[in-house]
Amino acid sequence: MPQGTLFIVSAPSGAGKTSLVRELIESLDGIQVSVSHTTRAMRPGEVDGVNYHFVDVPVFEAMIERGEFFEHARVFDNYYGTSRPAVQAALDAGQDVILEIDWQGARQVRSQMPDAVSIFILPPSRDELERRLASRGTDEHAVIERRMRDAVSEMSHHDEYDYLVVNDDFTTALRELQALVVAQRLSRDRASQSYAPLLTALLA
Repeated sequence: MPQGTLFIVSAPSGAGKTSLVRELIESLDGIQVSVSHTTRAMRPGEVDGVNYHFVDVPVFEAMIERGEFFEHARVFDNYYGTSRPAVQAALDAGQDVILEIDWQGARQVRSQMPDAVSIFILPPSRDELERRLASRGTDEHAVIERRMRDAVSEMSHHDEYDYLVVNDDFTTALRELQALVVAQRLSRDRASQSYAPLLTALLA
C-alpha cells in the first residue's frame, strides 16, 4: 500500500482555512485532519478524539519527554501539540493527513518530514481580510487592528510554502486544493505503487 501524503495547511485568521479544509475532506476519500492533543478543558459540545485529544499536563509532558510531538506549543497556560505516532500510523495506512498549523509549527514539521506538501491560503486583499475579521462580531477597532497585524505577520512567511491558494471565490479555492491533493496521488512514486498490478500486466 502506498504511503499517504502529509499536507501542511496554514493561513492568517480570516482567510477561510477551516471552512476550506472541512469541505476538502468531505469531498475526497482517504484524507483526514490530524487531531491535536491539548491540556485545556473540554468545552460544551466538544468530543474527545474529534475536536482534540484531551489529556492532562503530566501525560502531555511525558509525551514531550518521549519526543512524540512533531510540534507543540504552550498557549495561555495550555499545551497544544501534534502527535507524530498518530500521524505516522494514518500515513502508513495510506491515508493523506492534513495538519492545520501556523508557520512556526509548519517549520518544525518540515524539518522532520521534508516530503510534506505545504500550502498557504491567502485572502484576496487586505480590505477583504479586514472585512472578514471585522464581521466576526462586535469587536472594537483595537482588537481588529491587532488581528490584522497578526495576519500580516503570518502572511510574511508565505514564501516558505510549496503552494499558494487565494481564497477569493470559495468554490475555486476548494477546486485548487482538491487538485493539489489529487496531483500528489498521481505522482510517479505513489501511483506506481497504487497501480503495480496494472503496470505488471501492461508490461508482461
